[in-house]
Amino acid sequence: MRKLAVNSFVSLDGVMQSPGGPEEDPTGGFTHGGWGANYFDEEMMGRVRESGPYELLLGRGTYEIFAAHWPYDEGPIADHLNSTRKHVASTTLEAVEWNNSTLIEGNVADYVAALKGQDGPEIQVHGSVGLIQTLLRHDLIDEYRIWIFPLTLGTGKRLFGEGTIPAALKLLDSTVSGTGVTINTYVPAGELEIGSFEFDQPTDAELERRKRLAAS
Repeated sequence: MRKLAVNSFVSLDGVMQSPGGPEEDPTGGFTHGGWGANYFDEEMMGRVRESGPYELLLGRGTYEIFAAHWPYDEGPIADHLNSTRKHVASTTLEAVEWNNSTLIEGNVADYVAALKGQDGPEIQVHGSVGLIQTLLRHDLIDEYRIWIFPLTLGTGKRLFGEGTIPAALKLLDSTVSGTGVTINTYVPAGELEIGSFEFDQPTDAELERRKRLAAS
């Protein structure tokens, strides 16, 4: 079974919409596009460049953004994205023309579950907030790589939206960039365990003992 990892840039209040530029995703009247661009430094870019082999699983919006940019770029990141296998979830696209792309037909959750059982490198989700909700709902995510930027946006599409189910996570790694971005890796850690900060109700004997102490 190969790993499915979600790679997300989010604000401190959990918004992941349009970090790269004003025109990336203005849907819903979002006016803060480009909020993440000025925080990138060489260390962060190095992490992106050094990523090992992976295939892409993308929603329609992120696929269209990537397909409009990366075929016309150069360098190791562009080379990998242009050549690697890409799986695209969409109910509106009739075809996908970016090199080595496959349009998912039928149930997305079933397709992804079957894909994880095939041989190959890990599967990464970039952007694709709507698709992530489906993956969350069906518990298909094996690792979360969440880069939290030190800012709040108030509105916008959130990483943990309507697809989120109660679950525990384990933090595997956390570092901070020179610009204050916390780079965190989490894995699922089973069901959510509920506790309480309330004190146990004292017994009658304990209450009587406290009264005697207070009176002494």
